[in-house]
Amino acid sequence: MAAGKGSDRPSIIIRRVEGASEGGHHGGAWKVAYADFVTAMMAFFLLMWLLSATNEEQRSGLAQYFAPTMVRTPGSGSGVSGDGVEEGIRHAIEAPLPDSDKAGDFDQVAKAIQDSLTGTGAESMQLTNLLKHVVTRMTDEGLVIELNDLTDAPLFVEDTAQPQPALTELAGIIARVIGHVRNGVAIAGHVRAYPETLVTSPVWALSDARAHTLRNLLERADLDAGRVQRVSGHADRKNRHNNPMDPRNNRIELILLR
Repeated sequence: MAAGKGSDRPSIIIRRVEGASEGGHHGGAWKVAYADFVTAMMAFFLLMWLLSATNEEQRSGLAQYFAPTMVRTPGSGSGVSGDGVEEGIRHAIEAPLPDSDKAGDFDQVAKAIQDSLTGTGAESMQLTNLLKHVVTRMTDEGLVIELNDLTDAPLFVEDTAQPQPALTELAGIIARVIGHVRNGVAIAGHVRAYPETLVTSPVWALSDARAHTLRNLLERADLDAGRVQRVSGHADRKNRHNNPMDPRNNRIELILLR
């Protein structure tokens, strides 16, 4: 029997929600994004903790571990390259050459040594990257073999005379190459400038200590100690770049004397 107009029975309204099954696919997206955010924050705070809990030497070691260019040459035990280095330099001098009194003879020998250290004949990427530290040039005094810091690959532990593995390897290479001649050798250290606010500037002591570090590495790699004529530190007096505090001013020069 139909209800009349005056009936007090309430009306029943049925609401249908379309696409309810699709809503479930989006309900968990924020959770994934939040989990990624939390993971990134944990990594960030872990990095901050590592930076605060480690010293300069440890941080340098960590950076070196993740740097693809700082790879030891296979087969090297103490860090000084062995037979693999000689094989990696295609144009190495084959036989010992005497000291030459004639400028023309020295220039010929120096050119052969330069060719050995250009890196163009390297048979491995590790050796090629290593020789990027080396720049050679001829002067009136002799052949200058310059070992430079790279932006992401310094040759010494920061602000110390402690050598990085790259410098140890380079000393082994140079000792083998110049071991084919008998000319005297001079070594000079250069460092970047430090802020004037420092009570005691380390530039003189540091440049001298780094030069002696290279001398020790060369002698350890079987370079005759009697060939070393002088070892000197030049502090920050001969910068290569306009900014005197640029780390690229850090370098060691080995001079093969005429």
